[in-house]
Amino acid sequence: MESILGVIFHSVGGFASGSFYIPYNRVKSWAWESAWIVGGVVSWLLVPYLAAYLTIPDFMTIIKTTDQGVIFWTFLMGLLWGIGGLTFGLAMRYLGMSLGMSIALSLCSTFGSLLPAVYRDVFTNDVEGTFSYMISHTGGQVVLLGILVCLGGIMVCGKAGMMKERELTEEQKTETIKEFNLTKGLIVATISGMMSACFNFGIEAGKAMAETAVAKGCNPLFQNNVIFVVVLWGGFVTNFVWCMYLNTRNKTFGDYLNAKAPLKKNYAFAAVAGTTWFLQFFFYGMGESKLGNGASSWILHMATIILTSNCWGIVLGEWKGVSKSIFRTILTGIGIILLSVIIVGIGNSL
Repeated sequence: MESILGVIFHSVGGFASGSFYIPYNRVKSWAWESAWIVGGVVSWLLVPYLAAYLTIPDFMTIIKTTDQGVIFWTFLMGLLWGIGGLTFGLAMRYLGMSLGMSIALSLCSTFGSLLPAVYRDVFTNDVEGTFSYMISHTGGQVVLLGILVCLGGIMVCGKAGMMKERELTEEQKTETIKEFNLTKGLIVATISGMMSACFNFGIEAGKAMAETAVAKGCNPLFQNNVIFVVVLWGGFVTNFVWCMYLNTRNKTFGDYLNAKAPLKKNYAFAAVAGTTWFLQFFFYGMGESKLGNGASSWILHMATIILTSNCWGIVLGEWKGVSKSIFRTILTGIGIILLSVIIVGIGNSL
């Protein structure tokens, strides 16, 4: 039952993450950076604070009394993850939900599984869980196989994107994705996938706070909410600095009070997007409390997001007008990525 609940919680979180960008498409007459940071204030500052306040007694005291080294590394991982979150938004902007999320999240899944093992090999004296341990054991070899399969799926998805770019006219390409740009999209999606894995490292770095929360009587189901507060402080800093730079460069500071824009709707849709975004980690934390913060939890989360985002991409017509061969190619790429996630999950269970 614990495992089943873990799968359900991860699936709900994945659905939230795969759906969060849709409200941003309803924001009108604002630059991307204006909508992104308004949603970010909600998702990285307000809602995490509220969630921790409602589920963890005196959570700010826990943060204040935690060893500063733990806070530093948790915050730093959030700062690095913020780069991933920022470029994730750009990947959606240039590639759309289907292709953008498939590439970014498959890379995130790969790095989230592989980098901790490399770190343990280089910087610790651990024997198990290292990259060399993976190479010499069946479970690790299966994980590495899954990573290779994942890279193959990414290549197939990239091929579908290039086929789409060659086949459709500029007008057709921008009909559903207004700023479609395959080259820019692939670059930012790759950066996003690599850096987004740092969120998982942030959860691991902040485990001492979760343990303290449980010791003080917090329901273990919500123990990670105190970690999210610190991780997302780091993520907010990165995104805030970049969005303020874009507001300055593009002269879009006026968006926030632009009387010609539907301000109430814009703020509302951005807030809904931000809240939906945070729900992915709210439920991830619940699932992780049941399954543990191993690669299996992270990969299950990523798989559900990829599946959800591609369903939305198809529903929203992001592949509208393409030939059957291109549509089959993107479906094949998605299938390969999901297969790789299953393979990695099996490897981590051996």
